[in-house]
Amino acid sequence: MTLNKMGRGTMASIVSLAMGLGMTACSRTYTVGYVYMTTAKADPGLINGYEVDYQSGTLTPLADSPIPTGGRNPVTLVAAPNGKFIYVLNRDDSNVVAFAIGTDGKLYPQKTYTIGTGSNPATLPTFPTAASIDPSGKFLYVTFTYQGGYTTALPGPGGVSIFPINPDNSLGTPTVVNAGRNPVGITATSANHFVYVIEQDAATTLNLLAFSANTTTGALTPLAGVTINDGNVVSTGFASGVTPSAIVEDSTSQHLYITDQSANQVMAYSIAASGVPSQIATAPTEAGPAGLTIDVTGKYLYVANTVAGTIGGYTFGANGQPIASTVATSVQAGTGPTCITTIGVPTNASATHAIYLYASNSLSNSLTGEQMDPTNGSLKQIQNNPFGGSTLPTCVVSVPSFR
Repeated sequence: MTLNKMGRGTMASIVSLAMGLGMTACSRTYTVGYVYMTTAKADPGLINGYEVDYQSGTLTPLADSPIPTGGRNPVTLVAAPNGKFIYVLNRDDSNVVAFAIGTDGKLYPQKTYTIGTGSNPATLPTFPTAASIDPSGKFLYVTFTYQGGYTTALPGPGGVSIFPINPDNSLGTPTVVNAGRNPVGITATSANHFVYVIEQDAATTLNLLAFSANTTTGALTPLAGVTINDGNVVSTGFASGVTPSAIVEDSTSQHLYITDQSANQVMAYSIAASGVPSQIATAPTEAGPAGLTIDVTGKYLYVANTVAGTIGGYTFGANGQPIASTVATSVQAGTGPTCITTIGVPTNASATHAIYLYASNSLSNSLTGEQMDPTNGSLKQIQNNPFGGSTLPTCVVSVPSFR
């Protein structure tokens, strides 16, 4: 299409998009977003940062990458809904480090927060495992393995630290609630103000815990059917399989999806108006399902299969049940994929383009990159895939540049 045949509205849209994404005149290449991957081998841990090329999805390391996470053994990271901050969980130091995201994608450490309150380390919660932020961006929820005073030698309850997020994205003083004996995953993304936690307590298969969240304080209240106990006592909720490993909610807040590492399956739940989840279906995965995500169009579910070294794709049935994709059943990843994320450019309320998927590979020290076809969910390997990273990747997150 030549310029003299373009309408004024079309030209204005292109100029606006170019300004928002940093595209220069006469250039068809710009950065659609950034990808950040935590790696745990070094002491302190490291964050690898990359630019995502709009045209190809190719990752280019940021100029200062990698940078320290501010603690040992970073296990995961989560991005603020406004795309201006990420928060990294360092397991062995039991802390959260906040990083501001510059306009060029570079990360700037702001402050380190313990996952509890008080000055006595012996009474503080330990070993954070997962994190999620509510849709309004007001609260950061962090699951951890042990309440203060409990250890591996003296097991006890785990819990959730609830951090208020201030307007400048700094964190306020956390409050703490019990949440089972080994919580490993959480989603607080419900538009209806519910929070769901999965735990791995071998004494029960009722390891899905559900809470309502106070919109003012973020406080969690167990829903009907959930029993939360103190001490080294089983807490119970809803059926969750043998070894639940990751959890995600769809954008409508009507369905939950959980991977089960032992049974090699992904489970689907419908969510009642009360917030109570009811299991509706399961679908098989390849060996060792771990992280999972729903793409930016909301039409496809992808699972990282750690043992198999693959990514499995699913569509959704009429009731939200996962159905194995006919075009992305088993896509080769690196060795030991753990986390998975997608990024794309919104063009209107129902479509996107330049949709890319990335998975962190824990044992091959790399990122797998795939381009997703929004018409059928198929995946095509991105040029220069895989992309190198530091040793022992643990998780990955993406942030759009047009935030």
